[in-house]
Amino acid sequence: MEAWLHSLLATLSLPRYGLSTVFIVALVSATLLPMGSEPAVFGLVKLDPSLFWPAVLVATAGNTCGGAITWWMGYGAERAYEHLTRRKRAEARVLAWLERFGPKACLLSWLPVVGDPVCAVAGWLRLPFWPCVLYMAIGKFARYLTLTGALMWVFPGRFSP
Repeated sequence: MEAWLHSLLATLSLPRYGLSTVFIVALVSATLLPMGSEPAVFGLVKLDPSLFWPAVLVATAGNTCGGAITWWMGYGAERAYEHLTRRKRAEARVLAWLERFGPKACLLSWLPVVGDPVCAVAGWLRLPFWPCVLYMAIGKFARYLTLTGALMWVFPGRFSP
């Protein structure tokens, strides 16, 4: 198993697989797994600065798809939860706050720690899927653009492969 994992990681680290690797890492990191995709985006852009915009766009697409998956996970969890129990008052207040903001709350999906749960709660609340995905994409694009641009400014120059 370990040899297979090393082989997979070696293959994904090749420059020709860079954008697909960024997509996969961004998708997985947008689920409830504790993982960040920014190092993968930054690493690819440092290896090939001409991939700045493609990397930002591919990371945004992957992270938005991951957010959509998290939305569906929240939707499914809510349906299972409703079959098992009724909502408590404190929970109802938090959910009412998110319902008040609606899909726009998904703009916060870019935040560390709380961003992915916001997507899950949006599904839990059955907020409209496509508007949620749109706001997720806007927030995630802004994050990748800002962080990758800032890192490129802080660490100028090109790494040698």
